[in-house]
Amino acid sequence: MTMQEAAEHADRLLDGTLAAIEPGVHWTHGETTVGTCDVSRRRAVMTVISPERREEFLGAVERYWTAQGYRKVGVNRSAKSPATYFETPDRFRVRLLVGGNGQAFFEAATPCVTKSSVSPPTAKTVGLDYAGGPIPDPDVTSGFWSSAAPGT
Repeated sequence: MTMQEAAEHADRLLDGTLAAIEPGVHWTHGETTVGTCDVSRRRAVMTVISPERREEFLGAVERYWTAQGYRKVGVNRSAKSPATYFETPDRFRVRLLVGGNGQAFFEAATPCVTKSSVSPPTAKTVGLDYAGGPIPDPDVTSGFWSSAAPGT
């Protein structure tokens, strides 16, 4: 597998994850980093995830990743920046981190693959696309994910 093919696979992992979140969220492409033999793709959620809903958001993603056959490799349940880390059967690593300002960040990192050039992601964002520039704090409210009411 080349770095480009691995980056496209990482994009599909992130596409599937974001599509599985109900109700849906707005997101934008984050930075792509290219190492000597690996690639990381990132996405930032532009929907505010309230402190009361962060565990529910993490749980929804964890259930999806588990259903896909991914293996949990780490978790951080700090109130300030909870995160969860999984590995796919083909050794891609996926991460979800929720920052203190209620912004969720996804990352998919590839295993070491054959060196090649890597193109930017092609998936259409939900909401504004901040790719290539600074990503602002989340600014989209959701009646569900941004609610101060305790989650279910």
